[in-house]
Amino acid sequence: MERDADDSRCAVADTSHERRTPDGCCCTPAPDPVPGPGGPTAAWLSHLYVCSGLSTYRIADLTGLDRQRVTRLLRKAGVRLRPQGRGGTRPERRTGDPARLPEVLTELYLWQRLTTGQIAGITGIPDRTIRARLRRYGIRSRTRGGWDREDRCTIPAAVLQELYLQAGLTADEVASKLGTSRKTVLRNAHDLGLPVRAGGAVPQPGPDEIELINALYADAAVAAVLSEHKLASVPAGGPIWRRFPEPVPLSRPLVQDLYWRCGIGLHHIELLTGQPMQTVRGFMGRRGIPVRHPGGRSPFIQRWRTGSPSATEV
Repeated sequence: MERDADDSRCAVADTSHERRTPDGCCCTPAPDPVPGPGGPTAAWLSHLYVCSGLSTYRIADLTGLDRQRVTRLLRKAGVRLRPQGRGGTRPERRTGDPARLPEVLTELYLWQRLTTGQIAGITGIPDRTIRARLRRYGIRSRTRGGWDREDRCTIPAAVLQELYLQAGLTADEVASKLGTSRKTVLRNAHDLGLPVRAGGAVPQPGPDEIELINALYADAAVAAVLSEHKLASVPAGGPIWRRFPEPVPLSRPLVQDLYWRCGIGLHHIELLTGQPMQTVRGFMGRRGIPVRHPGGRSPFIQRWRTGSPSATEV
């Protein structure tokens, strides 16, 4: 009985059997951190549930009692139980974004080119929240996957001009010196508006020296298809993601007309739409557009080199 009198200092119920939950810690002073030799009492269990915010499952683990017994003792003490026995308090929600979050996201996402998952690991903000904040702050999302146009390897213009134009090296030789691929060299040359040679180590005047993008727009068949699909000409110069901040949406009539009616290649379609050639190839496969036999030059390149008029029907 003396213990019952001492434990009454954790007053969580009254004698009128009215069940109510105190707003704050109701122990004055709080019960000892370890119950007495007689085992946990109702007052001690009430303190753990109401004042410490523990659930009935957690209290059962700490005290070694059966959870149903913990529940019965709490109800007998007049403690109002939460639904499903949950006693823990909810974590405090954030009321706003961290200071200078737009500047931090711009630096990490646009300039350091980290992924949203990497940014989440650095900032401690969930990946989904990072993507939502990018949209909220008007930060343009990069294209996804292994064909990311912005993450392509770039070669400085001065280096490419010196090796490819002035020194007269081939694309393979330039790629070997720079530790990259021939395709990367040619793509950068097209992006920079440099005259790309059809072959040979030394630039030759005449039809062997072409500016591919300008030649595409000058082709009558290509110009007719672009006009039919209401696609504007985009001047040469700069990487593909800068020429086309928003790639032209692909459609079956557009791709079929460019590939078969105009006779241009997948890389040419990339230069006219801003869509990576791998994306164009995948689109053609999904839409059932057949491809030409591999090998040799495309009909457009043949027309350009021979100076023959553009075909209107293929």
